[in-house]
Amino acid sequence: MTIDELRALKRDGRKIVGVVCWDANTAAAAAGKGVDLVSVGDSAAASFDELQAFCASVRRGAGRALVSCDLPEPTVEKAQRLLELGADLVKVESIDAVRTLAAAGIPVFAQIERAEDAARVEDAGAVLIDFRHSGPDAGTAVAAAVGIPVLGGLGGGPWLDGRLRAAHRLLDLDAFVDAVRSGRPVRGD
Repeated sequence: MTIDELRALKRDGRKIVGVVCWDANTAAAAAGKGVDLVSVGDSAAASFDELQAFCASVRRGAGRALVSCDLPEPTVEKAQRLLELGADLVKVESIDAVRTLAAAGIPVFAQIERAEDAARVEDAGAVLIDFRHSGPDAGTAVAAAVGIPVLGGLGGGPWLDGRLRAAHRLLDLDAFVDAVRSGRPVRGD
């Protein structure tokens, strides 16, 4: 998968599928299902050393999928290190960080929460947008207004170019626990 292929999916109206994870096995499971993007998130407030380890692990399992890695303290040096470890792009939250990293030739995945930031991060050089809490009205408008793919993490929906979901949220643990406790077979038994 390449960034240009993601753009082609958007252009063709085909949805982009992304999964957030932190290890090779989960990345391999996601890649085996054909996801387009595997993202290393920073929801655990990991140190940069930990993010590097997670990035390298996810790259080993991600197969053909693009790998994104969150960069909470964005510097060109840290971004380049993540690229060396196998990230295809880095994910940041500020327009200034997008501008700085894109100017250094680093592919950037921009996380936004306001519709008015979409065109600005695209102009600053972002190649992909995570529009959190978008809602159907703003999400539809933003996805139509920018030329780069717009995914939805938290609060995203089918109105965007694709979805990004944390792997642990995709597990149906309630059904598993209920089946085991009630003595019913578990899928895969």
